[in-house]
Amino acid sequence: MDPDRFFLTLATSSDPSERVVDRAPARLKSRIYSALVSCQASIGPLLSLSETKAAGRGLCVFESALCVVPAGERLNSLNPCRVCHARVLGERLESAPIFWRHCPYAEFHRK
Repeated sequence: MDPDRFFLTLATSSDPSERVVDRAPARLKSRIYSALVSCQASIGPLLSLSETKAAGRGLCVFESALCVVPAGERLNSLNPCRVCHARVLGERLESAPIFWRHCPYAEFHRK
């Protein structure tokens, strides 16, 4: 059978109310995010937190605290998620109790 025809038949024959959408586990999403940011940081410096905020991305409570610390751009270009306990919880628990706004790990664990 032609693959296009097979998938078209499969899609039209299924009742939409019976379809199950498989989603990646939140722990996996958290680990992938951590790996991508680490890889990005190893290539070169990340955007500073002030540049990130200016670009329209919200900062979590810990990133916001780092913005007010009088430090150089080098400190502001580090990845604070690397030492955040939200990352540890997000990578190890499936329903991690993370409730901070603008935290990527919290977004992965929202249902």
